[in-house]
Amino acid sequence: MQLQDKVAVITGGARGIGLAIAERYLAEGARVVVADIDERAIEEAVQALHQAADNAGERVMGVRLDVSDRVSIEAMVTSVTERFGGIDILVNNAAVFDMAPVLDVTEASYDKLFTVNVKGLFFTLQAVAQAMIERGQGGKIINMASQAGRRGEPLASMYCATKATVISLTQSCGQALIEHGINVNGISPGVVDTPMWDEVDALFARYENRPLGEKKRLVGEAVPYGRMGRPEDHAGAAVFLASEDSDYVVAQTLNVDGGNWMS
Repeated sequence: MQLQDKVAVITGGARGIGLAIAERYLAEGARVVVADIDERAIEEAVQALHQAADNAGERVMGVRLDVSDRVSIEAMVTSVTERFGGIDILVNNAAVFDMAPVLDVTEASYDKLFTVNVKGLFFTLQAVAQAMIERGQGGKIINMASQAGRRGEPLASMYCATKATVISLTQSCGQALIEHGINVNGISPGVVDTPMWDEVDALFARYENRPLGEKKRLVGEAVPYGRMGRPEDHAGAAVFLASEDSDYVVAQTLNVDGGNWMS
């Protein structure tokens, strides 16, 4: 019960890695806020969390959040504060993916990726950090990066750029906010078997002229651990970075990728 009575907001928390972290946080005693843009997915996630943990009832909250809209971000912070009294932990997990050859990248694709993955992440961090500072009890902020932020990919230039920015923001914000007792760190997943990767596989099939499923199989086989990651593989790192055990960890991005990247 490392997170007993802590209030944790998880953006993009209704599925994939976000939902896996929500389930683990709940098991560790936290009060969990599933913040997502998909209202139906929120309802399903909240139901799943109620089934996953005893006495989850009052410890789970679902809230619609559009991270591209600062009004929506502020409304989320206000509603969580009114319900639980404050926010102790933020997992900045909401993100979108797109890919295309460099010469085919559109302004619309660029705007979509940077609006959600960078602007949305930063201004959610800013709003929650402000609330943490006003409350005066510090906090933990975890930004979900990616191995794509550690290296370039010819078909995913803009996505890689957004995740490299997440790593950089984690460093800058980590240094800026630790004086307020707020630890900002990140997690860098590798290839993870989520619904998003099925979309990624379909795009690779299109641009690399592959049958559906082949790219997903190949990248899984290439992981030194021997398989793609699973959402739950990231929950332990998320607990560590949200707990007192990480109090002296500042501005770091932890690779959780089965050995794909070493830094």
